Amino acid sequence: MKKLLIIVAAASLLATAATAQTVTTGVGGAAIHIEPEYRTKIKTYVTEKKIRPVTTQERIVVGAKVPASVKLEAVPADWGPTVGKYRYVYSNDRVMLVDPGTRTVVHEID
Repeated sequence: MKKLLIIVAAASLLATAATAQTVTTGVGGAAIHIEPEYRTKIKTYVTEKKIRPVTTQERIVVGAKVPASVKLEAVPADWGPTVGKYRYVYSNDRVMLVDPGTRTVVHEID
């Protein structure tokens, strides 16, 4: 019985690891699905366009509100269909997707 529980737990971990590459959980449990090719496009965009990072007194993290003084940038269409409703800020070498209605960071792309 103990071996069976260990096998089930290991299988569950492997299944979770397999899906972790493309599906992440945003604020409030909302799933934000970003395919690997879009993650690459986002990182390339930031590098090629030489996007200047935003600096704030407090670190911008998932779940936090972005200060009103920070300009939210429109998400380019080629970043994928699931992120078009968000805006973004670039801070601490990470692209942060922000819900424009609440200014809350919902996802971090590192």
